[in-house]
Amino acid sequence: MRPEFIKHWSELEAKDAKSYEDSDEPMCIEAPLGRALGLTRIGINHERLLPGHRTSYPHAESAEEEFIYVLEGSPHAWINGYLHQLSPGDAVGLPAGTGICHTFINNSANEVRLLVVGEASKAENRIHYPKNPRYELTREDRWISPPEQAFGGHDGLPDVRPGDEGSLPASR
Repeated sequence: MRPEFIKHWSELEAKDAKSYEDSDEPMCIEAPLGRALGLTRIGINHERLLPGHRTSYPHAESAEEEFIYVLEGSPHAWINGYLHQLSPGDAVGLPAGTGICHTFINNSANEVRLLVVGEASKAENRIHYPKNPRYELTREDRWISPPEQAFGGHDGLPDVRPGDEGSLPASR
């Protein structure tokens, strides 16, 4: 008999992709490993990104660090308006308070699997959504004056989204 703090990620995975309150865009499918295994100081998620999906709206956090490790697939890291191709074994560290905005996008035809580790939610954390200002205004935890950032021209959206006409691009 295994103890309750040992589980396979697939036992903990949500049935559907998460979405923001103001959108029906499907994002990643999460398995909240840390919380389900009893961890209270760090958050650990196994996240599956289907083709044409992204992990979140582009955002920056004032007080919570994040670490993302690519387990499988070839996602793009969207960092301040620039795309960076990733592959299995690549890791991304996002220190708190820098104002660096990010999301991860699956522009390939294959599923992506990520391990996401971060600090547990902190009451003092503030979040900035540079590409979703209307949504940001609805948040009590919005970051009013994040550090200035220079942004590239990419909009933070997948190349082809679920429901769009045409097919997803071949793996890059």
